[in-house]
Amino acid sequence: MDPDRTGTSAEVPLLSNQNSRTRENRWVIWRAVFNVSTTIIGAGIMSIPATLKVLGVVPAFVLIVLVALLVDITVNFMLRATYAGQSTTYAGLMKENFGKIGSLAVQICVMITTLGCLIMYLIIIGDVFSGKGEHLGVLQEWFGIHWWNSRYLSILLTVLLVVLPLVLYRRVESLWLSSAIAIILAVVFVGICSVMAIIAIVKGEIARPRMLPELNSTSSFFNLFTAIPVIVTAFAFHFNVHPIEIELGIPGAMTSAVKISLVVCSVIYFSIGIFGYLLFGDSINADILVNFDMSSSGAIAISPILNDIVRLSYALHLMLVFPLLNFSLRANIDELIFPKKDLLATDTKRFMFLTLILLALSYIVAIAIPSVWYIYQFMGSTSNVCLAFIFPGAIALRDVHGLSSRKDKIIAVVMIVLAVVTSVITIAANIYNMIIGKSS
Repeated sequence: MDPDRTGTSAEVPLLSNQNSRTRENRWVIWRAVFNVSTTIIGAGIMSIPATLKVLGVVPAFVLIVLVALLVDITVNFMLRATYAGQSTTYAGLMKENFGKIGSLAVQICVMITTLGCLIMYLIIIGDVFSGKGEHLGVLQEWFGIHWWNSRYLSILLTVLLVVLPLVLYRRVESLWLSSAIAIILAVVFVGICSVMAIIAIVKGEIARPRMLPELNSTSSFFNLFTAIPVIVTAFAFHFNVHPIEIELGIPGAMTSAVKISLVVCSVIYFSIGIFGYLLFGDSINADILVNFDMSSSGAIAISPILNDIVRLSYALHLMLVFPLLNFSLRANIDELIFPKKDLLATDTKRFMFLTLILLALSYIVAIAIPSVWYIYQFMGSTSNVCLAFIFPGAIALRDVHGLSSRKDKIIAVVMIVLAVVTSVITIAANIYNMIIGKSS
């Protein structure tokens, strides 16, 4: 038998298997990118254009890039500590470093953040279908105002018919397809806004955007800090790092998935920010969807069909993001209440109980609270800033596994100090604005 021929026949299957594994690994990473990106791009995207109005184009761009870079650093802090230890959750990671107090702190922050996001999603979905104040929703524009397209019924039907089937999945990996669709819808949202803005530029219907903020009063100075929590909230996804990383099953792959996701999300955020701001200028609302209502579209003529496509695509995007955040919220509550029980996915009664209770609570609060702006401010200056910057920085400083370099610890200290200072100023700014608002 020819040895060369034997060697060739033996090597071909090996090369084929290696190529097959490489393709499979790439596909797994891209599925993780879909899930990470979907977790990041939630309700925060709708308020990005308003941050450009407050900060100006240049500072807003710098802030988006800076936050994305810091998020990449903090996730690396978390992943390194996770690989060196035994933790499989964010709470477990904090417990390894700071004991039960650390674990409890993370669980409380995750519950506040994820529940707040789920409530915001339902509020926005209600705005899209049933309107808000003098602004009509899609269903009301199509069929007129009736009891069956009221806010409470439209949100209830969305929860029962769309959200509930998705949150019943027991593995986050099972949601990769809905995550991919959600990302496509976000791109559609950005694409339509971009095309509309370009057409408006060609027609000369827009004014030159403000590059830098206006600082002509104490109130305008404080307003700068109210934009920071919106950007922080827009990039907060740390509570889903562990569930996605575990199901990847490829060591180190999560780092690549996170970097790709942050680049994609940064591009999407700045695109919707600049084109949304160019389209509506200083008349931009905190919720950009309000600007797509015909009664508030201003000088820019917008087709009713485009109005509906923009609002519906965004609402569907939020419906598909909802189960990812619900997955994290449910897991953290289960770990807090039933720490010694078996895995949640293996206990049908416990799984169904937590799922239905969380959906019911989200629905009730979404009906009771009609506005999302103050939820952004609260989460972005408290729970989100802790999860995204303060806790990962503290893990790097604690360094129980001896992984952090001197540079890492310096970055962690600076990051924690900046996070605390900006949060305090943001809270003070909101209090100041509330006082000024009441006195005026």
